[in-house]
Amino acid sequence: MTTGTAPAPLEEHRFPCDQCGADYRFAPDRGELVCDHCGHAEPIAQSGPWDSSIRELDFHRALAQDLPEQEIEETRVLTCPNCAAQVEFDSSVHAAECPFCATPVVTDTGTHRHIKPRGLLPFALDEETARDAMNHWLGGLWFAPNGLQAYARKGRKMQGIYVPYWTFDADTASQYSGERGTVYYETRTVMRDGKREQVRVPKVRWRRVSGRVARFFDDVLVLASRSLPKRFTDALQPWDLAALEPYNPEYLAGFRAEGYTVELEDGFTEARAHMDRVIARDVRFDIGGDRQRIHDIQTRVSDVTFKHVLLPVWLAAYKYRGETYRFVVNGRTGRVQGERPWSAWKIGFAVIIGLLIAGAVGYAIAMNEGQF
Repeated sequence: MTTGTAPAPLEEHRFPCDQCGADYRFAPDRGELVCDHCGHAEPIAQSGPWDSSIRELDFHRALAQDLPEQEIEETRVLTCPNCAAQVEFDSSVHAAECPFCATPVVTDTGTHRHIKPRGLLPFALDEETARDAMNHWLGGLWFAPNGLQAYARKGRKMQGIYVPYWTFDADTASQYSGERGTVYYETRTVMRDGKREQVRVPKVRWRRVSGRVARFFDDVLVLASRSLPKRFTDALQPWDLAALEPYNPEYLAGFRAEGYTVELEDGFTEARAHMDRVIARDVRFDIGGDRQRIHDIQTRVSDVTFKHVLLPVWLAAYKYRGETYRFVVNGRTGRVQGERPWSAWKIGFAVIIGLLIAGAVGYAIAMNEGQF
């Protein structure tokens, strides 16, 4: 998302310690900035009363590239050649590994101009807690390779990533036409085992109906990244969006932020599909009866607003025997998702044991039957 105005200054999310000058990091377990060099702590700067709420932005103005310049920022990003993730790096970094797929890459000096985040959910879990959650999840997987489990437990640090999302608000008013079905029963005589029986057969009587439904949608959440499989991020829900904080780059100290790669218009297309499913459910409820048929829904959408938000994920990407395995942990709740690794020898061993047990059971049954 760009505008025709001059670029905003490049933002560096680094905060020097007041005591020694080393970089602060945001400590999730303490909710404040901490210097790992000297131990000095500093509370997060609080927003003023004028900034205590997270203001929505006008969707159509954004599409027309007419947002105020203060809503746009420019950051230096690494674009992974393998998974296309755009991850923010500071100017001191010249080589890195992609946190999403573990691909070795060399950072460039490219910048990404985009809509500035309006809010974020700060990390609530530190790395150790996230790692414990991941290891517990791995330990519960049957047929996972022992080597991978050991490698994950002894592996490198997990990456704390703020993943981009869009949220959308909209007013909707829908007119529909359809049919309401009422179930009734007819008695019929059927033959069963040479005997006549009376059975009740359900029938549906349909009647044409039409009507209107209206709904306000608040914070329809859409992933704005293609770096992780959507099934992973969907399974990390729910997110406590009521706890969103106004965007403050101090929360990013010591973490990385991914730039969005799903553009605003594409994000709204996905949000609109979600809205349509909810509206169809509302229409079925409004039709009532025992059965419903929907012939047509015409929806007017108005007052569409949005915001760009960042949600916290702890991420581990491990290359094991030529394969990349990714595990993601909700940075607020500890919920874990990831690739399902399989161990061929464990599966083969289980099959052999199963066959042996089945053979032993069959032999015991045969022996018992032979005694009579």
